[in-house]
This record gives sequence, structure tokens and C-alpha cells, in this order.
Amino acid sequence: MRNQPPGDPSGRVSLADLNEAAEMVRELKKPGAMARFVNWSRKHSLWPMPFGTACCAIEFMGMVGSSLDLSRFGAEFVRFSPRQCDLMIVAGTITGKMAPVLKTIYEQMAEPKWVIAMGACACTGGMFNTYSVLQGCDRIIPVDYYVPGCAPRPEAVLYAILELQKRIGNETRVLTSKERLREPWIRGIKGRGRSPKDRLLHGGDQ
Repeated sequence: MRNQPPGDPSGRVSLADLNEAAEMVRELKKPGAMARFVNWSRKHSLWPMPFGTACCAIEFMGMVGSSLDLSRFGAEFVRFSPRQCDLMIVAGTITGKMAPVLKTIYEQMAEPKWVIAMGACACTGGMFNTYSVLQGCDRIIPVDYYVPGCAPRPEAVLYAILELQKRIGNETRVLTSKERLREPWIRGIKGRGRSPKDRLLHGGDQ
């Protein structure tokens, strides 16, 4: 019986292998095959840009460790140079002074690029409902996947990356910039209005 990889007791996670690549090459003459090949290459060569500011960054370290081994999915090439990265993982609290830095790093990243908000602080500001903490990083940059928790388990972030790889594999017009389409995803401080957390803490909509 084949040993199952750590963190995947079901064994249903499919990794990139030479047979899959060879099958992709054999179908290059079919319509749309080149786009599928580009998507296959992109989803198995993600370069994460970890923006870790708090305890969630420790959980991210656990994800790239030997226990879960993110390298099995081709997404372990962590680099702190935004011009070489295409996946930003926001892990931790984002204060008002950090927000411009976060946005600058996102704008410097190579296209196509994606964002995962890891933890309650990155998603909604977490327990810090104060003027100095950004109530969700999606107020300034678009977010593809939200991973709830304080702090979330590494398996949860790994699941978000797997779901992102599925989305990348089904993308169309692979050589076209999608940033214009991603701009409406940014909620913004004025356009978003009161957050659900604010309504829960203070009640009412007035």
C-alpha cells in the first residue's frame, strides 16, 4: 500500500508528474491547448511573497516545513523580492502605517498575481477594532481567498493554495492582464461602509 503524503489522509490530492506533462505536450495541437499548458505551468510554480506581521506567520512557517511540505505542490519557492513573486500571503495584522507598504509591494509583483488573506487580522482586522488597524487587507488590495482563524492551521492555508491552483488551471486568456478586472474586488474604506464586525460589536446600521 502506498504511503499517503502528510496532511493528506485521503490521498486524493494530485501532484504534477511527468505523465501529466507528457499528456499536455501531446495535446498541444488541439485548440486551447497552449492556454492549458501555460496554466499548468503557472499553478505548479507559484512563488509566494509572505507578508507576515504577527502570529499567523509562524503557522505559515509550519506549512513550508517538512511536516506538510508545501514543496510537493510547487509553491515553496518563497522569495522576498516582489518583482519575482506572483502569490502574496498576507499573514498578520495590518496597521495604518503598514497599509501603503503592503499596497506598494502588491503593485510591484509580477502578473498574473494572486492574494491569500491568512487569519482573522488579515481578513477583517481580527480583535483589533481600532482606528490604527486596517479592517481587512481587501480595503486596499484584491483578495482571492480568505483563510479564517486565529491563527489558522497550516492545513487550512494549504487547502486555499490547492483551490487557487484549481482556479489557475481553468483560467482563460492567459496572456492578458487581469488587474483591470480585479480592481472592483478592492472594497475600499469609503465604498465598503460598516463592516459586519462593527455591526456585531456596536449594533444597528445607523
